[in-house]
Amino acid sequence: MYVCICQAVTDRQIIAAAERGTERLADLRKELGVPGDCGRCGHCAHALLRQVIESRRPQAVT
Repeated sequence: MYVCICQAVTDRQIIAAAERGTERLADLRKELGVPGDCGRCGHCAHALLRQVIESRRPQAVT
């Protein structure tokens, strides 16, 4: 699915960047151009990035 139509960035590209270690929206901007010209995709891109990062963290044992 396209997250940023202006820069043609997909959710798969954002997931791959997170898996390579990208942790900040500013880094996504440098690497993929997100958020691009209009900036509307920033919230969605950031939420997806956080989701991938959180899913990779070990779960705390209670």
